[in-house]
Amino acid sequence: MEDDEPVAESLRRGLLRYGFEVAWVTTGSDALSHTDPYDVVLLDLGLPDTDGLDVCKALRERGDVPIIVISARSDETDRVVGLELGADDYVSKPFGVREVIARIRAVMRRIQPRTAAAAEAGPDRYGDHLTIDRKAARVRLDGDEVALAPKEYDLLAFLTEEPGALMSREQIMEAVWDANWFGPTKTLDVHVAGLRRKLAGAITIEAVRGVGFRLEIVKGGSDGGSS
Repeated sequence: MEDDEPVAESLRRGLLRYGFEVAWVTTGSDALSHTDPYDVVLLDLGLPDTDGLDVCKALRERGDVPIIVISARSDETDRVVGLELGADDYVSKPFGVREVIARIRAVMRRIQPRTAAAAEAGPDRYGDHLTIDRKAARVRLDGDEVALAPKEYDLLAFLTEEPGALMSREQIMEAVWDANWFGPTKTLDVHVAGLRRKLAGAITIEAVRGVGFRLEIVKGGSDGGSS
């Protein structure tokens, strides 16, 4: 739960890119009334309606779901109190999405293996040619695995979250590279070119001058292109 929309949206996109399902709420009361099952809680202490530490305590009293506190409060006292109330880990803002992913995986490894439902979840299919297995971070084109560089995979996973949507360079750099990225974005063009080459016939990636990129899924047929 996180009430800062830009932070929450960036984190949500990062989690989706790595194969997580996300339910985002903005208040402590919404969190405590959430009834759908969940595997881990990311909890911001600075909620608008209540202290996050109280939410942490209430959640822990209900069960043993892993809780990772995310907060701008870097004071050691808050860290200690959060952990004493039952939090499994504590991440201070500002943070990188990859750091949060690593903390989630570490916490999940400590409690139990993946559930049967998660283990049975298959890869996502895009059109007739492309599949992305987000849990294994593998991409297949017509059944054959495609060797992508790590950032090529991250870029593809991000752009396929919303096929057809125009993503600005700033959005892409923040989600795929770093929220604090400054400087030229030429590396983005290089990685886009790599995806166009390796996945020709399955996707097209249109460059919109002065804005960013739009990924489209090729429907049917075997010939594709890029712009």
